[in-house]
This record gives sequence, C-alpha cells and structure tokens, in this order.
Amino acid sequence: MWLITDKFLFTLLGTVVFAVLAPIVGCLLAGLERKVSARMQGRVGPPLLQPYYDVRKLIAKDDVTVSGVDGIYMTCALIFVAFAGGIFFSGGNLLMSAFIVTMAALFFIMAAYSSRSPFAELGAGRESLQVMSYEPMVLLMAVCFFMASGSFNIGEAFWLRMPVICYTIPAFIGFLFVLTIKLRKSPFDLSTSHHAHQELVRGTTTEMSGKTLAKVEIMHWCETVLFLGWAGVFFIWGNPVSIVIAVVVALATWFLEIWIDNNFARVKWQAMLKWAWIVALVCGGINIVLLAFI
Repeated sequence: MWLITDKFLFTLLGTVVFAVLAPIVGCLLAGLERKVSARMQGRVGPPLLQPYYDVRKLIAKDDVTVSGVDGIYMTCALIFVAFAGGIFFSGGNLLMSAFIVTMAALFFIMAAYSSRSPFAELGAGRESLQVMSYEPMVLLMAVCFFMASGSFNIGEAFWLRMPVICYTIPAFIGFLFVLTIKLRKSPFDLSTSHHAHQELVRGTTTEMSGKTLAKVEIMHWCETVLFLGWAGVFFIWGNPVSIVIAVVVALATWFLEIWIDNNFARVKWQAMLKWAWIVALVCGGINIVLLAFI
C-alpha cells in the first residue's frame, strides 16, 4: 500500500516538474528550430524567444470561439500531455505514457470537431489518420523496449549492463520514421502546419484563437520534449555517462526532424498511412521476432 502511494506521489511530483520545465525547454527548442530552419533557407530568422512572444500575445487576447468547449478540450489535452511526461521522466511506465499521449491527441481532435467548421473538421479527420498511422509503431516500440529490458518501466533502464538500442535498432528506426508524423512535420503535416507560409487555413486550429491557441502551442512544446525523451531512453544504461549520450541523441533526433521538415514536400494521407504501417510491420515485426530468439 505504501509502495503504491509513494509511486503515485513520485509520479505526481514528476508531472508538476514536467509541467513547469517542459514548456520552457520546448519554447527554447521551438525558437532554436526557427533559427535553424531560417539558416537552412538562407534567412536570418526571428529572435530565439519569438515563440514565447507569440504565446504571450495569444494569452492576452480574448477567445473567439464557436462552440465554447474547444478551450476545455485543449485544457484536458494539455493535462494529459503533462501527465504522460510526468510518468515518463519519473521513471514510470513507457506504455502508459504512450497511451496517455494518445488520449491527449483525441482531445485535440475533439476540440477541432467541436467548432463544426468544415476546415477544422477536415483537419480533425486528418489528425485522426495521423494517429492511426503512428500508433502501431509506437506500441511496437514500447513492446520491444519491454522485451529488451524486461520491463516497461523507464527506471529499469538505469540498471541495464548495456543500452536497449543494442537490441532494438529496427524499432528505433521505425520510431524515428513515425516521429515525423507525431511532431506534425513535413512531409506528414497533413492536419495542421507550423509554417505560416504553407497554407492559409490551418486545419485543426482554424477556429482556435486566444488562450485556446496558446494551449495548442504549449502542448506542442511539451510533446517535443517528451518524444525526444522517448528517443533518448534507448541509449540509457547503468552508467551516468549514458545520460549525456541520451541527451546528444535526442538533440540529433531533433535536428534530423528539422532537416526532414525543410527538405521534403507534403505527401497525401494515403501514402502516409501506407508507409507508416509498412514501417511498423517491417521494423517492429522484425525486431520482435529477433528479440524472441535472443
């Protein structure tokens, strides 16, 4: 009983810490991403803190909403992302963290549907397709982590004699592929784009404004930190140096996603769904078969 209570309190503390620190780190990464993208395109780019300035301006504005419930849905989505981050970074269950992030995505979809705007509904439908595309590979990635480490708990990785990546290279490659979909970056930014020049109507966020739109941006910051954490955990083992290696891998993954975002044109949803499921079946399936015989 006491053990369960301690785990709950530790997870709750991790959630609070994540909810405070993740937006700060995510905001800096978002600002740095704009600078890096600008350099790739031969531009100077906005100030590093431009994402913070944008969100601060949105918070100061009044919400102009059709249904009145999209803000509630986005609050729930933001809470679920914070809870998923708290579970992960407190050494909790990776599979549970993945499930809770999916719940956040569902609330995001409901927020878009609630406006009854044809543009927002189209974006919500495409967001649903993106969830259907990346979810199988994410689940297989978690299963491979379990088979390699003997537990879904992230904390167990710090007691391993070698990192999980030694046994899960195919699953890690598959995860990197679907990470582009989860981060809503080109060529898989079908539901909404983070680049203003790509489209006049922004899909899921078409009818969102003010504080509701600010919650969307903050949620994206937190998701970025969490997903990069998922990438880094593959390189953790019972050596303190592995934490540094994990951070370097996470930053390399972040840079790779920026490079992909700036060099590939958007594809159709049929191609996204087909490629994501092929990658899940090949990378995830092969890795599970290999782990079953190790």
